[in-house]
Amino acid sequence: MTIPFYVAPEQLVRDKAEFARKGIARGRSILAIEYDRGVLLIAENPSSALHKISEMYDRIAFAGVGKYNEFETLRKAGIRQADLMGYLYSRSDVTAQGIATAFSQTLGSIFSHEMKPYEVEVLICEVGADDEPNRLFKVSYDGTLFDERRFCAIGGKADALSDAVREGFREGMDLASAIRLAVRAFRTAEEREPEGWEAAVLDLQNGRRAFRRLDPDEIATALSEEG
Repeated sequence: MTIPFYVAPEQLVRDKAEFARKGIARGRSILAIEYDRGVLLIAENPSSALHKISEMYDRIAFAGVGKYNEFETLRKAGIRQADLMGYLYSRSDVTAQGIATAFSQTLGSIFSHEMKPYEVEVLICEVGADDEPNRLFKVSYDGTLFDERRFCAIGGKADALSDAVREGFREGMDLASAIRLAVRAFRTAEEREPEGWEAAVLDLQNGRRAFRRLDPDEIATALSEEG
């Protein structure tokens, strides 16, 4: 009779966490910053086809780092849940907190019960309407849910990005100022010139569907205004 190989639960959890963190660290980070009319989401992304940032529902956006197929699976599941909730109840019942909580439960269950955890971190942002605050929720690979304020970074360079943004952040920035701050933060954190940008905003002036992608010319114009 073969004796099963034994691994202490504490060691198994540590190994899973280290495996997931290494996978996430290989991905390019994403940054969300509040500005005077909404929330800016920006990432270094040389690909024009594979998006890391996307619309999820009326005033809600999704961003993911790590393994593309894994956070894309989460994104599609989140959209289906949001659409179903809005159809069965009311569009106002679909919130970033509800979606982030569902992601937290899913990732926590995968981390606890599956041999291989998801190598992802996700960011769910919602622009506030009627003077409500913006909401920024970060969900880690093990399902831990973080409620952030003013700005939030995910990915391998998250800490360095947050430190760089903290030094220059101010309330009531316009969009161009937020873009310049984000680009400076990426250059500081990466210690090099980024290879390309993917950016979008959640802005109530866009109407019910607040999400809008920024084209490269808008980013270049904002950077040219610096100084």
